[in-house]
Amino acid sequence: MRAQLSILAASLLIAGSAVIAQQPAAAGRGAAQPAPPAPAPGSPATVKTNVELMDVLKKNMSAATNGEMTDSPVSNTDQYRINLVHRVKAAGAIAHAGNTELHYIISGSATVVTGGTIVRPPAGSTTLASIQNGETRHVTKGDVIIVPEGSAHWYKDVEGEVTYLEVRWVAPKK
Repeated sequence: MRAQLSILAASLLIAGSAVIAQQPAAAGRGAAQPAPPAPAPGSPATVKTNVELMDVLKKNMSAATNGEMTDSPVSNTDQYRINLVHRVKAAGAIAHAGNTELHYIISGSATVVTGGTIVRPPAGSTTLASIQNGETRHVTKGDVIIVPEGSAHWYKDVEGEVTYLEVRWVAPKK
Protein backbone atom coordinates (compact mmCIF):
# COMPACT_ATOMS: atom_id res chain seq x y z
CA MET A 1 0.00 0.00 0.00
CA ARG A 2 2.81 2.41 0.82
CA ALA A 3 4.51 1.71 -2.48
CA GLN A 4 1.18 2.12 -4.31
CA LEU A 5 0.55 5.51 -2.70
CA SER A 6 4.07 6.72 -3.51
CA ILE A 7 3.81 5.51 -7.11
CA LEU A 8 0.33 7.04 -7.49
CA ALA A 9 1.42 10.38 -6.06
CA ALA A 10 4.53 10.53 -8.25
CA SER A 11 2.56 9.50 -11.34
CA LEU A 12 -0.08 12.14 -10.71
CA LEU A 13 2.57 14.80 -10.19
CA ILE A 14 4.37 13.91 -13.40
CA ALA A 15 1.25 13.45 -15.54
CA GLY A 16 -0.51 16.46 -14.07
CA SER A 17 2.52 18.69 -14.58
CA ALA A 18 2.73 17.79 -18.25
CA VAL A 19 -0.96 18.50 -18.87
CA ILE A 20 -1.37 21.63 -16.80
CA ALA A 21 1.94 23.36 -17.34
CA GLN A 22 0.48 24.86 -20.51
CA GLN A 23 -2.77 26.03 -18.85
CA PRO A 24 -3.24 29.59 -17.55
CA ALA A 25 -3.69 30.03 -13.80
CA ALA A 26 -7.27 30.26 -12.56
CA ALA A 27 -8.49 32.38 -9.71
CA GLY A 28 -10.31 31.06 -6.69
CA ARG A 29 -8.33 27.97 -5.77
CA GLY A 30 -8.90 28.67 -2.10
CA ALA A 31 -5.23 29.32 -1.34
CA ALA A 32 -4.61 31.86 1.42
CA GLN A 33 -1.40 33.07 -0.22
CA PRO A 34 -0.20 33.03 -3.81
CA ALA A 35 1.24 29.61 -4.59
CA PRO A 36 4.65 29.18 -6.17
CA PRO A 37 4.79 28.46 -9.90
CA ALA A 38 4.64 24.87 -11.10
CA PRO A 39 8.00 23.32 -12.05
CA ALA A 40 9.05 23.96 -15.62
CA PRO A 41 8.64 21.15 -18.16
CA GLY A 42 11.66 18.86 -17.97
CA SER A 43 12.20 19.47 -14.24
CA PRO A 44 12.83 16.50 -11.94
CA ALA A 45 9.75 14.91 -10.37
CA THR A 46 8.66 15.73 -6.84
CA VAL A 47 8.89 12.57 -4.74
CA LYS A 48 7.71 12.15 -1.16
CA THR A 49 7.71 8.78 0.56
CA ASN A 50 4.66 7.32 2.24
CA VAL A 51 6.47 7.64 5.58
CA GLU A 52 7.06 11.37 4.98
CA LEU A 53 3.46 11.93 3.89
CA MET A 54 1.91 10.03 6.81
CA ASP A 55 4.24 11.64 9.38
CA VAL A 56 3.15 15.13 8.26
CA LEU A 57 -0.51 14.12 8.20
CA LYS A 58 -0.31 12.64 11.72
CA LYS A 59 1.50 15.75 12.99
CA ASN A 60 -1.17 17.99 11.45
CA MET A 61 -3.95 15.78 12.85
CA SER A 62 -2.56 16.14 16.37
CA ALA A 63 -2.34 19.93 15.97
CA ALA A 64 -5.80 20.34 14.37
CA THR A 65 -8.22 22.51 16.28
CA ASN A 66 -11.48 21.88 14.43
CA GLY A 67 -11.41 18.09 14.80
CA GLU A 68 -13.28 17.67 11.51
CA MET A 69 -10.71 17.79 8.71
CA THR A 70 -6.94 17.82 8.46
CA ASP A 71 -4.94 18.28 5.32
CA SER A 72 -1.25 18.00 4.61
CA PRO A 73 0.39 19.43 1.50
CA VAL A 74 2.15 17.15 -0.93
CA SER A 75 2.78 19.83 -3.57
CA ASN A 76 0.85 23.07 -4.11
CA THR A 77 1.55 25.45 -6.99
CA ASP A 78 -0.29 28.03 -9.07
CA GLN A 79 -1.36 25.19 -11.42
CA TYR A 80 -2.29 22.39 -9.02
CA ARG A 81 -2.86 21.52 -5.37
CA ILE A 82 -2.04 18.05 -4.05
CA ASN A 83 -2.87 17.25 -0.44
CA LEU A 84 -3.58 14.34 1.85
CA VAL A 85 -6.95 14.93 3.53
CA HIS A 86 -8.27 13.19 6.64
CA ARG A 87 -11.91 13.61 7.69
CA VAL A 88 -13.72 12.36 10.78
CA LYS A 89 -16.95 14.30 10.20
CA ALA A 90 -19.20 15.34 7.36
CA ALA A 91 -18.39 18.64 5.69
CA GLY A 92 -20.63 21.12 3.89
CA ALA A 93 -21.12 21.02 0.13
CA ILE A 94 -18.64 22.96 -1.99
CA ALA A 95 -17.67 23.56 -5.64
CA HIS A 96 -14.38 24.87 -7.04
CA ALA A 97 -14.55 27.31 -9.94
CA GLY A 98 -11.75 26.78 -12.43
CA ASN A 99 -10.49 23.47 -11.00
CA THR A 100 -11.10 19.78 -11.63
CA GLU A 101 -10.48 17.56 -8.63
CA LEU A 102 -9.54 13.91 -8.04
CA HIS A 103 -9.86 12.07 -4.71
CA TYR A 104 -8.16 8.69 -4.26
CA ILE A 105 -9.45 6.99 -1.09
CA ILE A 106 -6.46 5.70 0.92
CA SER A 107 -8.37 4.40 3.94
CA GLY A 108 -11.79 4.46 5.55
CA SER A 109 -15.16 5.00 3.94
CA ALA A 110 -17.74 7.73 3.40
CA THR A 111 -20.84 8.72 1.49
CA VAL A 112 -20.14 11.33 -1.18
CA VAL A 113 -22.71 13.37 -3.09
CA THR A 114 -21.65 14.98 -6.39
CA GLY A 115 -23.39 17.09 -9.02
CA GLY A 116 -26.72 18.74 -8.38
CA THR A 117 -27.20 22.13 -6.76
CA ILE A 118 -25.70 23.41 -3.51
CA VAL A 119 -28.37 24.39 -0.96
CA ARG A 120 -27.09 26.92 1.55
CA PRO A 121 -28.65 27.07 5.03
CA PRO A 122 -30.20 30.30 6.31
CA ALA A 123 -27.84 32.82 7.90
CA GLY A 124 -27.05 31.93 11.50
CA SER A 125 -27.98 28.27 11.04
CA THR A 126 -25.63 25.52 12.22
CA THR A 127 -26.78 23.26 9.36
CA LEU A 128 -24.20 22.44 6.70
CA ALA A 129 -24.63 23.34 3.03
CA SER A 130 -26.03 20.30 1.21
CA ILE A 131 -26.72 19.17 -2.35
CA GLN A 132 -30.10 18.80 -4.00
CA ASN A 133 -30.52 16.37 -6.94
CA GLY A 134 -26.95 15.07 -6.74
CA GLU A 135 -25.67 11.52 -7.15
CA THR A 136 -24.92 9.68 -3.88
CA ARG A 137 -22.15 7.05 -3.75
CA HIS A 138 -20.51 5.04 -0.99
CA VAL A 139 -16.70 5.11 -1.34
CA THR A 140 -14.02 2.96 0.28
CA LYS A 141 -10.29 2.30 0.10
CA GLY A 142 -9.02 2.27 -3.50
CA ASP A 143 -11.97 4.20 -4.99
CA VAL A 144 -11.41 7.28 -7.14
CA ILE A 145 -13.73 10.30 -7.40
CA ILE A 146 -13.24 12.79 -10.24
CA VAL A 147 -15.15 16.04 -9.72
CA PRO A 148 -15.42 18.22 -12.85
CA GLU A 149 -14.67 21.92 -12.63
CA GLY A 150 -17.43 23.84 -10.84
CA SER A 151 -19.34 20.69 -9.80
CA ALA A 152 -20.80 20.42 -6.32
CA HIS A 153 -19.34 17.76 -4.03
CA TRP A 154 -20.04 16.85 -0.42
CA TYR A 155 -18.78 14.30 2.07
CA LYS A 156 -22.26 13.79 3.52
CA ASP A 157 -21.41 10.97 5.93
CA VAL A 158 -18.05 9.75 7.21
CA GLU A 159 -17.98 6.25 8.67
CA GLY A 160 -15.41 6.62 11.44
CA GLU A 161 -12.82 8.34 9.27
CA VAL A 162 -11.71 8.67 5.67
CA THR A 163 -8.30 9.65 4.28
CA TYR A 164 -7.74 10.52 0.63
CA LEU A 165 -5.21 11.97 -1.75
CA GLU A 166 -6.71 15.14 -3.23
CA VAL A 167 -5.39 16.42 -6.55
CA ARG A 168 -6.86 19.68 -7.85
CA TRP A 169 -5.70 21.18 -11.14
CA VAL A 170 -6.59 24.05 -13.42
CA ALA A 171 -9.44 22.95 -15.69
CA PRO A 172 -8.68 23.30 -19.41
CA LYS A 173 -10.49 26.15 -21.15
CA LYS A 174 -13.41 25.04 -23.31
